Amino acid sequence: MKANMITLDNAAAGELELADEVFGVPVRKDILARMVNYQLAKRRAGTHKTKGISDISGTTAKPYKQKGTGRARQGSMRSPQFRGGATIFGPVVRSHAHDLPKKVRRLALKTALSAKQAEGKLIVLKDAALEQPKTKMLVGKLAALGWANALIVGGAEIEANFARAASNIPNIDVLPVQGANVYDILRRDTLVLTEAAVQGLEARLK
Repeated sequence: MKANMITLDNAAAGELELADEVFGVPVRKDILARMVNYQLAKRRAGTHKTKGISDISGTTAKPYKQKGTGRARQGSMRSPQFRGGATIFGPVVRSHAHDLPKKVRRLALKTALSAKQAEGKLIVLKDAALEQPKTKMLVGKLAALGWANALIVGGAEIEANFARAASNIPNIDVLPVQGANVYDILRRDTLVLTEAAVQGLEARLK
């Protein structure tokens, strides 16, 4: 399929052929959901923890004798039924990451790209570069293009002026082509790929 290329000044810059096996895959929401869950689980810190009975400081002595007091038998003041006692089956420090086959991950990225293309929210940019690292200048260009919520994927390296200008614009993310991922593609309304990004993604996913 063919896609029209534009410049940052919203001028036509020719056409680019998009590979059907990367940008024309049937959209499967189940694959996208699995990939998003995989990414979010992997980034969780997993540092939550409550204290078990072995973590509570306090005496190890039996609080009172087993029989004859008329009260329920107790073995430790550090038990969960007492104030300041332990937590039973509480969270522990662990990794939330789980495995997802490499083929599924590749298919998920193709599906995310294809979904944006099918929705008409995939835009091909000739090049993401600025003469000066001026945020105000870039904000004006993005407003003229109508990109209020967008992910811009560049080549192997983001041009320095463009990266600095875009670094603190709300709802605008900029990634090199090797950082393109399903979660970031889906969380932004518009996906903008430079010509170098298209070539890099096709080489990676074909």
